[in-house]
Amino acid sequence: MTNTTYNNKLEETILSAYKNNQPLSKETFPDELEKPAAYQIQHEVTTRRRTINNEELIGYKISLTSKQTQSLFNSNTPLYGALTTSNLSNGNILLNDMFSPLIEIELMFLVKADLSTEDSLDDILAKTSVAPGLEIPDSRFTDWFPKLTLGQIIADSAVAGKVIIGTPIEGLTFEKLNDVPGTLKFNGEVVDKGSSSQVLEHPINAIKWLIDELATTGHTIKKGMVISSGTFIMPKVLEKGRYEATYEGIGEVSLDVM
Repeated sequence: MTNTTYNNKLEETILSAYKNNQPLSKETFPDELEKPAAYQIQHEVTTRRRTINNEELIGYKISLTSKQTQSLFNSNTPLYGALTTSNLSNGNILLNDMFSPLIEIELMFLVKADLSTEDSLDDILAKTSVAPGLEIPDSRFTDWFPKLTLGQIIADSAVAGKVIIGTPIEGLTFEKLNDVPGTLKFNGEVVDKGSSSQVLEHPINAIKWLIDELATTGHTIKKGMVISSGTFIMPKVLEKGRYEATYEGIGEVSLDVM
């Protein structure tokens, strides 16, 4: 079997989980998949979903942006995954529609002009607005956290589930985004707290990393896209109830899980 045929078979395996809304066993997918092949599968699955399900690419999510989360998957770099139309939530989720979801608090960057590798950190800030957000990672594989390999995570679009985007604000400087406190509450009780410094020391570093990483395969970040920049805290298991995320100086966003 050629590499192309093999990768096509893996693409079909992931697509079947989307089509049938049925999770896959990790054993159906190779655990030795290298990064380049895994990203190729991710991009092909994203393209196929656009054709089959009228899914539009709306942006990207960045994962493994702290030493702690990288250590869970034996990685020394972040990862990225594609976000499509169905990943965007209006703030209401049916738990039974998900597979094995988690919840994270992270800032969302809304892109106002095309981003390129030539952009400085200040350029990136000028070309984006920032919104409070929540990310709900979810995998097409059963029993996935933290048991998937890097290749499996990447091929599965970095376990993209749902993102919730609050009201964006303009004019945030590098200094104002440095060490922003974030708090996650569940049914009114504080679950965890974290800081933007957990995201590659500053979330704009994560956006720069994504721009450069996408460029290695000829992909770019376009005007109108959203970037989920990386979690402030360790992921928590999603439960039924009301979640609220608050970011000092930026705002808050909520999620109702039913």
